[in-house]
Amino acid sequence: MKHLSFLCLFVLIAFGAARSNAQDLIFPGEELTYRVSYLNITLGTIKSVVEGYTTRNGERVAKVKVFIKSSPNIPFVSLNSIYESWMDTSITYSRHFTANTEIEGGKWEFDQYVLDYPSRTLVMDKFREKQKVGSKSYTIAKRYNDGSSLLFTARNLVGAKKTIRLPTIIMEDTVNTVVNFRGTKSSVEIDAVNYPVKTLYLDGQANWTGIYGLSGLFEGWFSDDNARVPIKAKMKVYVGSVTIELQSWKRGSWTPPRADS
Repeated sequence: MKHLSFLCLFVLIAFGAARSNAQDLIFPGEELTYRVSYLNITLGTIKSVVEGYTTRNGERVAKVKVFIKSSPNIPFVSLNSIYESWMDTSITYSRHFTANTEIEGGKWEFDQYVLDYPSRTLVMDKFREKQKVGSKSYTIAKRYNDGSSLLFTARNLVGAKKTIRLPTIIMEDTVNTVVNFRGTKSSVEIDAVNYPVKTLYLDGQANWTGIYGLSGLFEGWFSDDNARVPIKAKMKVYVGSVTIELQSWKRGSWTPPRADS
């Protein structure tokens, strides 16, 4: 399954220091849209939507939804996925994850990860055209992040100034991502605003291989404010270095913080 979209690694890229206030991160109605490019050629878009708090299996959780779509102008590449993640209210790990991915012939594949921490089990189910085609079960001793919740866990940790190994569920496997939360203050330019954005920088190592060969070293920049919004990221795929850049946003009155203010 193609859970390791560009988002998943971008997700890893967000983070840094002592935890932010989770209430600042879960802003119901937040919509962040990103352009994914290679040599300034648009490969696709990623949109993250915060649906807010809800109840699942009798527990209060935070819900986010991610839409990933490749550009129709790019030959030999077709990706259309919708991810949904139900996170613990601490915004540090996942409790439930689903993904709908369009496959050959306009058909859809559905994956579901159910994490039951009290019973220490992880169950992964796969469906094609609503027919169950596979299931895996693991005994787990750690709290895991999926590709969507990882973004918010990262935002929550921005500025830690230490290296952290994050247990991660990617491509139907349990792996890890090493993130160097350097907490380094810097500035970065994006096309969406006409000023340098005040950011926190980090880098790390993805110890897995995902879609389009996404793996290895990555780096990222996040807004140096309470929102910790991912601003820009760079990562490795088969063709080379890909850039993910914030293109538009809806988050109340929030705008990217100026580096020169």
